Amino acid sequence: MTYVIAEPCIDEKDKSCIDVCPVDCIHETEQMLVIDPAECIDCGACEPECPVEAIFPEDALPEKWTPFIRVNALFVEGGAPAVAAALAEHRG
Repeated sequence: MTYVIAEPCIDEKDKSCIDVCPVDCIHETEQMLVIDPAECIDCGACEPECPVEAIFPEDALPEKWTPFIRVNALFVEGGAPAVAAALAEHRG
């Protein structure tokens, strides 16, 4: 399991979660912050710091935001441009 940053973070990008992450797995893109699932150690330190409640354990992510599992994972594959393309697709 990993943590996922979902839709409420779009255009918000409060960086409180970055400050508490012990492994620096949270990255900033143009539209939102994302969690690198390969780096996340599932500690949960980021979740209570999010002022817009955008961070969830993957297994507790609301169904309407399941596409954000892929959005976060795409950062590893293609960086910020891949995240931007996935968000554009999500927004339709």
